[in-house]
Amino acid sequence: MSPVRVLIVDDSATMRGLIKAVLSQDPAIEVIGTASDPLEARTAIKALNPDVITLDIEMPNMNGLEFLEKIMRLRPMPVIMVSTLTQHGAVATLKALEIGAFDCVGKPMNGIAAREAFAELADKVKAAARAKMRAFSQPVVAKPQIDSFKSDGRVLAIGSSTGGVEALLAIISHFPANCPPTVITQHMPASFTGSFAERLNRSCAASVCEASEGAPLEVGQIYLAPGGAQHLEISGLGQLRCRLKPADLVNGHRPSVDVLFESVARTVGGQSVGLILTGMGRDGAKGLLSMREAGASTLGQDEASCVVYGMPRVAHEIGAVERQAPLERLGPMVLNLCNLDRRERA
Repeated sequence: MSPVRVLIVDDSATMRGLIKAVLSQDPAIEVIGTASDPLEARTAIKALNPDVITLDIEMPNMNGLEFLEKIMRLRPMPVIMVSTLTQHGAVATLKALEIGAFDCVGKPMNGIAAREAFAELADKVKAAARAKMRAFSQPVVAKPQIDSFKSDGRVLAIGSSTGGVEALLAIISHFPANCPPTVITQHMPASFTGSFAERLNRSCAASVCEASEGAPLEVGQIYLAPGGAQHLEISGLGQLRCRLKPADLVNGHRPSVDVLFESVARTVGGQSVGLILTGMGRDGAKGLLSMREAGASTLGQDEASCVVYGMPRVAHEIGAVERQAPLERLGPMVLNLCNLDRRERA
């Protein structure tokens, strides 16, 4: 196969050099050019036709978000955002992921070496080259598509990775104020999950926050696993609670979807619904199978609507997924599975 052809866009010559040095170590990647701002990048894109772009957020002449939106409207292509892992950087990067950026990586800072900061960059570039990119359009806030909802007590557990920002926003926007108790693990840097929880909270009638140790699982509450040093689990008899567990990486991730799903299978078994969404790798597949074997209902995002059909594919192949469906149907489907009104009418 031909190497993935990459264009690096960053206003810092040092950062362009670091990114090029890291990517050039992979024989499956060829850095075909660099640009210091969006104006240079526009010319380079026309001349070089890259497979993937790495794009800084803060640049002169036109910021990265404005340039990304133009790319995704006029010439959709895989873009990986290179961001400072700060509060401001997190908000901007989340916006980039909503617009259609494939994924993000953090810049080296606070003594972190470039090799460590960019450890996953080459793999993300290669995955981006295979992704299905769609033209950007302003998102339409969905309304719940069921006439009435009354939680039947089931716990909803969701796992996602690359492409998960867009997918989770699409699903959570369906949720009413009395949605089922919901726990989510999304692979995301620690400095991003607080901002993402706030973004999800603004998108639906339910309450969304970062999970905290001991927080009770209740109707109308959605908990997002904090990024970084801990895994999210649930535990308890009677009153279920969030547990944050310091532990090693699982499947290369912390928090891990497998860890969350396994805890749901152990704790509530058939009184749960599991949903696995777009993402690279296989994290969550084994845990979802445990949930299904314990009696839970399990769903997976279908290939056509995934940015990366990795995690859902593995889950489907090992028999963990009862039903696959396109993204736009999954929100109503999980609500119906947890809806006491629907069951009583049936």
